[in-house]
Amino acid sequence: MRLQWRRSSFIFIKPFGNYSKWLCIFSSLFIGIFGNAQNSNNISYQSAGDTATLQNLVVTAFAANARWKNTPASIAVLSSKELQRLGNPSLVPALNTVPGVRMEERSPGSYRLSVRGSLLRSPFGIRNIKVYWNDIPFTDAGGNTYLNLVDVSQFQSIEIAKGPASSMYGANTGGAVFLETDKFDYVSAKNTFRAGISGGSFGLLSENINWQYQKKNFKSNLLQSHVQGDGYRQQSALRKDIVQWNADMKFSDREVLSALLFYTDLHYETPGAITKAQMDSLPTLARQPSSTLPGSVQQQTGIYNKTAFAGLSLTSAIGNSLNNTTTVLINHTDFKNPFITNYEMRDELNYGGRSVFDFHRHLLDGIDFHFQNGAEWLQNHSQINVFGNKAGKADTVQYKDNLYATQYFIFSQFIATIKNNFVVQAGVSANQQRLKYARLAGIVVQDYQHQDTKFLLAPRLSLLYNFGNGVSVYTIASRGFSPPTLAEVRPSTGSFYNLQPEYGWNFEAGVKGSLFKNKIQFDINTYSFNLQHAIVRKTDSTGADYFTNAGGTKQRGIEFFIKGNIINAPGGFVRKLTISHNFSYQPYTFSEYIVGSKNFSANDVTGVPKNINVSTLDIDTKSGLYSNITFNTTSTIPLTDANDVFAKAYQLLQAKLGYMLPSKKIGVDIYAGADNLLNQVYSLGNDINALGGRYYNPAPKRNYFAGCVFTF
Repeated sequence: MRLQWRRSSFIFIKPFGNYSKWLCIFSSLFIGIFGNAQNSNNISYQSAGDTATLQNLVVTAFAANARWKNTPASIAVLSSKELQRLGNPSLVPALNTVPGVRMEERSPGSYRLSVRGSLLRSPFGIRNIKVYWNDIPFTDAGGNTYLNLVDVSQFQSIEIAKGPASSMYGANTGGAVFLETDKFDYVSAKNTFRAGISGGSFGLLSENINWQYQKKNFKSNLLQSHVQGDGYRQQSALRKDIVQWNADMKFSDREVLSALLFYTDLHYETPGAITKAQMDSLPTLARQPSSTLPGSVQQQTGIYNKTAFAGLSLTSAIGNSLNNTTTVLINHTDFKNPFITNYEMRDELNYGGRSVFDFHRHLLDGIDFHFQNGAEWLQNHSQINVFGNKAGKADTVQYKDNLYATQYFIFSQFIATIKNNFVVQAGVSANQQRLKYARLAGIVVQDYQHQDTKFLLAPRLSLLYNFGNGVSVYTIASRGFSPPTLAEVRPSTGSFYNLQPEYGWNFEAGVKGSLFKNKIQFDINTYSFNLQHAIVRKTDSTGADYFTNAGGTKQRGIEFFIKGNIINAPGGFVRKLTISHNFSYQPYTFSEYIVGSKNFSANDVTGVPKNINVSTLDIDTKSGLYSNITFNTTSTIPLTDANDVFAKAYQLLQAKLGYMLPSKKIGVDIYAGADNLLNQVYSLGNDINALGGRYYNPAPKRNYFAGCVFTF
């Protein structure tokens, strides 16, 4: 039997109270019962491949290891070709083609991401979504994910699981994202070298070099990348350098050790938001000085992030029915943030991991059974020192804080596939977060305070029926929760806040598959998610952020994806012609949302566009010419809880034209393109409920790029 696997995750070292005792006993019994059956339980890999073969893609989220159409979940898969189809070093263009997903870039390097959710909790950064890289937890114990540390050229594929994924992936209500680097093929070992360089408007320069070495039982992938740019606005320059190494060492058909190491040195300036009048007259402006506060240029606002990350993963086949993947990780971040009102320095140490046992057996004729059990534990220690900001330099000490965050959970899941037509997937996790913090210096020195959640149960049940004609229907019920992050317990106001987890039930149903011999691929679903004790962002008189639990939201929507492989003729002049359309309908509203004397119940949820339509067109010709076009229309966006200010709708047209030199020994890809061809004035990342009407972070107007990639 060949055992399909993906690089899974880590180990539990911290005690789980009574849970640890029972999990250890369970794991020991599990190995003892099934560990004696020793036969050819080999390990193999699956590739994400090209989206033209979406039906054959193997989805690894929720340990499904099944084809996309047979996975009882709402899953989007982006291949490396889709991730880089517009030649942009950012993930933004690719992720925004997925229904229900919105990625914002307030300025180069400053990302926000939501999956079927809102950005109420994310004035900056990524929260409420769990991210894994080769199944190594990339989101830290404090709930933060530095997705701006990566480069799009690093990934072979990205999977996005929509809706609560807490049954296997811990604390989240917004879903989970799985980043995958190159899968290694041990059958056809080969060495490759790839180098790319591109440039564009506003001083954009990007280069990357990738060397892949492989022999029978070892593969190494070394990558270096550099991105820099002056930015469209004042105080919006970017510089990012990455060195990454990942490798697989195959000790036998039953055991593989994987490694992932990278170092990123990132600096980007933060221009801050401006008013609508300023955006309409001169959108390149940074935040301007006021009568009481200086502006972004004067304070040299920005982010400095130096992060070193290391993860090891060991996958072992134990007998003919059981395998285990255990991963350990450690990373360190040196973070500096000169802001309008202060200068923050953070020293962050993260470590932890995950361990998963997977038992697989054919129970009866036509019944395939998987049973997964595991645990994940993450620890964060942050030392935060805050100074005054004197023209971009740290001044006098304001306070020094010491914070510890621990997240851990255990989970159990089974998957039963009956005669390849009916799939039942059910799982549950028990989760807890512990926070400990103290102010060690400042006006008021505090003893350590504790803020712990109870053990929270997060179940998930999903069903799928495959009609056998390429069409499947599925339904899901899941409960997710999300505790407050460190950045919310201790936001930029400098005070500590006692917050409770937000949580809710999600129900959805959908139909997906293909028609006309895979000419048409589609996924249509509808969902209803009611969030309670929602954590929402507020601002004080200086514009600093703080958070509070305030009411809830009703997040009900429809997602529609359809793709047509119109032409697939390798011998014709037009070898491939593919069109797609993605639609998101998100009429989210507040429920029982009262702040002081103001009642915002039934108002549209702030920061969420009601309608998003994205269409794509891709053409490949026999001569080597190709073209990729994306057209995005986004509706108006409410910018205040009172719904009295809206960002106007916009239409974004992006296009790329390229030529691939036909050659068997060396690949040459030369391309050029343009972004925002319609020259729209729009904000790709608004500051919601902002003081002084400073809601807008204008995106670049019409701009151009060109580049080339060599592979041999």
